[in-house]
Amino acid sequence: MDKDFYNESSSLKLGWEPHWFGCDEFDDDLADAIAKYQKKNGMGADGLCGPSTFRVIYNERMADLEDFRPTDATPGQKFIISNGDYFEIDWPKVKLFFEGDGLKLSKGYRKHSGERNPSFFVCHWDVCLSSKSCHKVLQKRGISVHFAIDNDGTIYQFMDMNDVAYHAGGKTWNAKSVGVEIANAYYPKYQSWYKKNGLEERPIVDDAVVHGKTLDPFTGFYPVQIQALKALMKAVHKATGIPLKAPLDRSGNTNTTVSKKCADGKFEGFISHYHLKKGKIDCAGLDLKKLMEECKDEQ
Repeated sequence: MDKDFYNESSSLKLGWEPHWFGCDEFDDDLADAIAKYQKKNGMGADGLCGPSTFRVIYNERMADLEDFRPTDATPGQKFIISNGDYFEIDWPKVKLFFEGDGLKLSKGYRKHSGERNPSFFVCHWDVCLSSKSCHKVLQKRGISVHFAIDNDGTIYQFMDMNDVAYHAGGKTWNAKSVGVEIANAYYPKYQSWYKKNGLEERPIVDDAVVHGKTLDPFTGFYPVQIQALKALMKAVHKATGIPLKAPLDRSGNTNTTVSKKCADGKFEGFISHYHLKKGKIDCAGLDLKKLMEECKDEQ
């Protein structure tokens, strides 16, 4: 058997990299390193990283992700996690699920063995006062999401992007997507809470149309949250290959209702929850077309 060919094919299918075994290329050195790892872990030392070997090393990496932080990382450099690997994000405030000040979900999602290759990213607002409140609600309800963006623009990653979060409302949608909950209490009556807690009043959105109806005025996102969202979108794009595209209407503007292509799970790009079904209105007023253009310009 051609071990180099097998390992390269396995890498593409399962989502591991030679550097997991301390190597740079798919060659004899890699096969030897895999065999050494297998022998160390009581497995047959054939030098082939198949599903069994992958599961062992993947679980090992997930248990000690901090130990696998890139050795050339600079102070202050931030990352997000996909399939046990680090991907840089150009944003100063990021907290990962395995870090001391991070937030981790212990239930309400499905571990995925092998590389998942999500094709779209769903934006939600959480109708909570903060991302910590959102985390508690998700835990209590047994549902999940990959990321959250707090009032001050802090990005929390709750779980590896490769795992399936229960956030979009359907098996197909969940299996194909990555999701973010953006902190926003939604109702203007909570402006007093923001002021009491040292935050500025949120902008009020009074002209958002979704599913053909103009919504009652609601609180919008802070500018810093939009900047954080763009940074996250660019990083997710680089990590997963999800294209920087938004669902558009016939006039070429951001679609303001359900997109059939989105609902059928065939759209590839960045969407709002309301693009999937009529019972949802988040994130009405978020101009995804504009965000995609800005993300492309900033790359």
